[in-house]
Amino acid sequence: MVGALTAGLLCTAGLAAPVHAAAAAENADNTAPAPADGLALTPPMGFNNWNSTNCRAEFDESMVKGIADIFVEKGLKDAGYQYVNLDDCWALPTRDANGKLVPDPARFPNGLKAVADYVHAKGLKFGIYTSAGTKTCNDAGFPGALGHEYSDAQQFADWGVDYLKYDNCNNQGVDAKQRYTTMRDALLATGRPIVYSICEWGENKPWEWAADVGQLWRTTGDISDSWSSMLSILKQNLPLAEHAGPGRWNDPDMLEVGNGGMTDTEYRSHFSLWSIMAAPLLIGSDLRGASDATFEILGNKEVIGVDQDPLGKQGTVVSSEGGRWVVAKEMRDGSRAVALFNESGRAQRVTTSASAVGLPEARAYTLRDLWQHKSYNTAGAISATVPAHGTVLVRVAADPRWAEHPPAVELGLDGSPLLEPGAPAALTSTVTDLGRTPAERVSAKLTGPEGWTVKAQSPTTAKVVPTGKSLRTKWQVIPPQGTPAGPYDLTLKASYRSPSGTRVDSTVPIAVSVVVAPPSGTSGLGDLPWLSTTNGWGPVERNTSNGENSAGDGNPITLEGVVYDKGLGVHAESVVEYYAGGGCETVSADVGVDDEAQTTGTVAFEIWADGTKAASTGVLTTAMPAQPLTADVTGAETIRLVVTDGGDGSTWDHADWADAQLSC
Repeated sequence: MVGALTAGLLCTAGLAAPVHAAAAAENADNTAPAPADGLALTPPMGFNNWNSTNCRAEFDESMVKGIADIFVEKGLKDAGYQYVNLDDCWALPTRDANGKLVPDPARFPNGLKAVADYVHAKGLKFGIYTSAGTKTCNDAGFPGALGHEYSDAQQFADWGVDYLKYDNCNNQGVDAKQRYTTMRDALLATGRPIVYSICEWGENKPWEWAADVGQLWRTTGDISDSWSSMLSILKQNLPLAEHAGPGRWNDPDMLEVGNGGMTDTEYRSHFSLWSIMAAPLLIGSDLRGASDATFEILGNKEVIGVDQDPLGKQGTVVSSEGGRWVVAKEMRDGSRAVALFNESGRAQRVTTSASAVGLPEARAYTLRDLWQHKSYNTAGAISATVPAHGTVLVRVAADPRWAEHPPAVELGLDGSPLLEPGAPAALTSTVTDLGRTPAERVSAKLTGPEGWTVKAQSPTTAKVVPTGKSLRTKWQVIPPQGTPAGPYDLTLKASYRSPSGTRVDSTVPIAVSVVVAPPSGTSGLGDLPWLSTTNGWGPVERNTSNGENSAGDGNPITLEGVVYDKGLGVHAESVVEYYAGGGCETVSADVGVDDEAQTTGTVAFEIWADGTKAASTGVLTTAMPAQPLTADVTGAETIRLVVTDGGDGSTWDHADWADAQLSC
């Protein structure tokens, strides 16, 4: 679609305004019945400190007040954020002589009532945390609420608490429904309206029973600040759409936007996808040091409007082939929010249509790009070349005013994105009119990094590009000899005019990779450069096990007591991609669950040659010795090493490609 988002996201065409009043009235009756308590009629929005501070010393009264100040000063309150919530470590490790909870006087010298009063004075709401067990989840063992539900709930109400996150640690085996229902009853007994967040990690399928217990329930384990963690949680939460609605929300955990473990492109995807899933939007970064880009993402009112739509529908998957996801959400005014999401490590064209996302047949539609805040018309196609890990988010409607907007135009680049230094590569740019109206005076320009040769081999302009047609320009691209292997951006620019004379300029970064063929003979894959990686926990590690979440924290690769000097340490779900250049024959490795996984962990291994699965294992467990795995990859341009979980979730799925070798 037309244009380019900052940090590499392509824009698509956009909706100028909500559909007309008649359509809104027609769809108003589709709103799910509101719960009698009136709580959380839209997904809660606010802040929780855990993802940025955990229990560190900076979690204190000053931080909480500072977040409340920023909500007001930066416009986040006006954008819809309400709750300023505390997580674990706010209390002393022991109760007082009367069995009451005691706020930590070092962190909160004025007590929590004073903090709540400060938050309330800003026109915001105050939240707190405890666990449905004898102790909370922190290793220090702060007191949980099991057996103290009514007393603790009354303390919370007396302090002015508006939101309770109720965790799942040290629950002593008490039935989940029982322990969460007891706290619900205790909160109701206080007479204070308190939003109740059930945090039992989806272990007992709360979406099936908790609609009359709390207002939201966690559907997954904890999120971490990594692409793979976000992606895994997204895939677990997406299938649960039927259970969401006003006052009953699937909760895929808090936002990581701004914590530094992902790119801004990935954070835009995170925020877009949480919004189209009607997920609670709880900021997890310390806003006192947040970047302008972080505030731009978190404060996007048009994206927030998708999350907060009063119809209360969670978006559903329209398609997901090849990592190209289309997720659509019905809106109260009859429009559809549509996310075009590219899971993969390369730019891909993601496409759907107005009819496929549930819109009625119409001559044309208006689309609103929710990141670019621009509007266009389309004949029905909704499409974009989406960069790696990117998401295009639009709102589409059968709006009779579609002709007021210029046509949507999609920019793309055909041809292999893998370029060898000094070798000419043939690429073709496309400027395609998706609109009902023609694009006029169309031009295209492709540029590369300094020193690269980029020459047009066919016309770069067209007087008119009609609906559904493209200006296709062939280019010769040559990276200089000696260009280091790695990713680079080409920039595709297009300009055109609408029939009314409105000029539209678009710029799209297209990622390519400079590659060098592996050497002849046999090489250890732990020593070769890779094209891309994704990993379920922390980064892929070279010649060590996965370890924990930080780079370089792995251990010697060990499978059932056998230690290997070389290989790759990964964690499901994982993909490691290499360039083979058509000159290699075999990939081999001993594979299994690393001994650091102890008694849990089940995984399966796959080797792919281009788009074909060349070899795989069954499910492997911690109790099994290393399994030899060899694949014929003759003639393949790329090779992918894939690890999936064994079907029971990815907890402790530490997997090894021990002594992994590529023969060329």
